[in-house]
Amino acid sequence: MIAELAEIQRNIDKADRTDRRVQNLASYINENTLRAVHKKMDGRKAVGTDRVTKDEYSINLEQNLTSLVDRMKRGAYKPQPSRRVYIPKDGKGKKRPLGISSYEDKLVEAVIAEILTMVYEPKFYDFSYGFRPGRSCHMAVREVVKDVQLHKTSWVVEADIKGFFDHVSHEWLMKMLEHDIADKRFLEIIEKFLDAGIMDNGIYSDTIEGTPQGNGASPMLANIFLHYVLDNWFDVVMRRQSHGECYIVRYADDFICCFQYPNDAEWFVKALRKRFDKYGLSLAEDKTKILEFGRYAARKRAERGLGKPETFDFLGFTFYCSMNTQRTFFRCKVKTSRKKLRGKIRAMKEWIRNHNNMPLGWLFSKINEKLRGHYQYYGVTDNIVECKRFLRQTTWYLLKYLNRRSQKRSYNNDTFFNGLLKTFPLARPRMRVSLYYR
Repeated sequence: MIAELAEIQRNIDKADRTDRRVQNLASYINENTLRAVHKKMDGRKAVGTDRVTKDEYSINLEQNLTSLVDRMKRGAYKPQPSRRVYIPKDGKGKKRPLGISSYEDKLVEAVIAEILTMVYEPKFYDFSYGFRPGRSCHMAVREVVKDVQLHKTSWVVEADIKGFFDHVSHEWLMKMLEHDIADKRFLEIIEKFLDAGIMDNGIYSDTIEGTPQGNGASPMLANIFLHYVLDNWFDVVMRRQSHGECYIVRYADDFICCFQYPNDAEWFVKALRKRFDKYGLSLAEDKTKILEFGRYAARKRAERGLGKPETFDFLGFTFYCSMNTQRTFFRCKVKTSRKKLRGKIRAMKEWIRNHNNMPLGWLFSKINEKLRGHYQYYGVTDNIVECKRFLRQTTWYLLKYLNRRSQKRSYNNDTFFNGLLKTFPLARPRMRVSLYYR
């Protein structure tokens, strides 16, 4: 696998030096790369339409890989339709659709994703953070704080792409890939995945557009699409035509734009609608707004008789204008968004209610895992108060539902807080991630 990756890198470097498109990528989807991906694959993942697990595929691994590579060389390889499943979204009963590929297809998708990462990672902009090696949600949040606090940000555009993953244009995506990749066989394999279709409760549907979430190469393909539709356009066109400073931070299909002047923000939204329409996308108008935000927003709004500056949400956090503790300088702070906090509390409540009859040691151990997972993401600068609120709600639901284990009330406040919680202490929140920029 290492030798193949090194050869791919040399191929890419050569193309960059000669200003040509990358060639001969399909040949790297071979037994060695597929075997290496197979070893790293999580065998507990959901199965696709073929219902084959990692263990079952491993029984005749070499024969299966040889057959797969042979079919790819002959052009006879055809990905199976993805199995449609739905997972809870936002704790409100809404469902997010996912496409689960067959195990063999997962192997090919993973290799394709690795190759595409090597081709496009040097091309991507620094303000793009989603699904990229060495980058995280916290880094994107920190970048927004930096753009507001250090630069001349006075207006923010909070935008949302309507059903992005379901409306990626296959035609435009293939044109973008062809712009950088000359290997027709490699491109044909990607196109086959895009056109493989979906099986939903035994009913087949064509996929004339979109790249299903859950597909191993989907995040990379989404990044490539938005790199050309949004990132490159913002950097080349918007920065040149803007009268003041402007910045963008994107994580997958979520992005925030900062502007110095309101006219630039208004022009951007109008131009963005046209830009998206050209590529088959559209803005969710109810979730797209321009708001006054930044170090001067509170004073300027007060002069016009308006209230406090509005807030905006990004990656599960609400950004708001504030001051440091001594009230000597402006601070852009974050807290858990109300929507996310309500959803997390609701999910914790349901979990406790459904497991309140389990042994106490096991129950508290699992709850602490959930609490630590919550703190790991939301335990950031300025947000400990909201983490403590989540802990308080969890504690209250524990008391409520443990008292329903029998008809007799098992605990009062004293026996619960000074007894049970001393024996099984709950994990306390602490700051895990600093949002101070470096």
